[in-house]
Amino acid sequence: MKINKRGMGITLLVLLILFSLALPSFIWTRQNVKDLARWHNSRLSPVIMIPGSSATENRFDALIKKINSRSQKKHSLLKVKVYNDGTVKYSGKINAKDNEPFIVVGFENNKDGYSNILKQAKMFDKAFKQLSEQYEFNNFKAFGHSNGGLIYTAFLENYLPKYDIQAKVLMTVGTPYNFSETSLQRKTQMLADFIKNRKKLPTDLSVYTVAGTETYDSDGLVPERSVEAGKYIYQGIVKHFTQITVTGKDAQHSDLPQNDQIIELLDRYVLEPDQNQKTKKLKENS
Repeated sequence: MKINKRGMGITLLVLLILFSLALPSFIWTRQNVKDLARWHNSRLSPVIMIPGSSATENRFDALIKKINSRSQKKHSLLKVKVYNDGTVKYSGKINAKDNEPFIVVGFENNKDGYSNILKQAKMFDKAFKQLSEQYEFNNFKAFGHSNGGLIYTAFLENYLPKYDIQAKVLMTVGTPYNFSETSLQRKTQMLADFIKNRKKLPTDLSVYTVAGTETYDSDGLVPERSVEAGKYIYQGIVKHFTQITVTGKDAQHSDLPQNDQIIELLDRYVLEPDQNQKTKKLKENS
């Protein structure tokens, strides 16, 4: 069988033309998928939570379950654990359509003490770097219980400035900014260092420090005055600074993360409005 060279040439030309037409479309499609993923990620505004000493990345399970049970807007949960050797392990996931997931970061070294808090802040920075590179969010909200608030303070002063990422809100609950001191006149080394470095804090940040009072002056572990000491760090530097006191049921230190009042404060000051509930309220009021 003889090969028609002219016919073969035409066939090759047609294939070449089709390929040249299809290639830009293929490249555009791939780029469009990447752009859509990047666009979704840029809409991410995660709530990144740090538990206190001796607590793990499971510390806020009950809190998150309560929040999701009260709202039509369900938040997915990603848990992160940073080990002493620098290894970072993940469990759970961020759902594709969830723009406001919860991310809880725990540490193998979850011990108390100022030196450990500085180490934990460095470990948190490692996890934060990985998370920001993987999910490409340009803002986040911060929540810290007990020493988690101290870790966040050290992170905001020493590590966040190197990122082009906005910390929109910080809420700390039962955070002992002056450790066990009951007098604001006696400042621990940690508090003195935080005050010294306060000008490194983001000026567009809104901060809420929440104290629990099981007794008149303590949540059973952290003195109310120690929580109040946070004003020396944040007040006058950040955009908004508010101190809040929670009393009554579940106001004891370890119960605070499950406290209904804390959940209401989280919903009001940290979480984005639930659009479904917002629309429902508008209809009811019209």
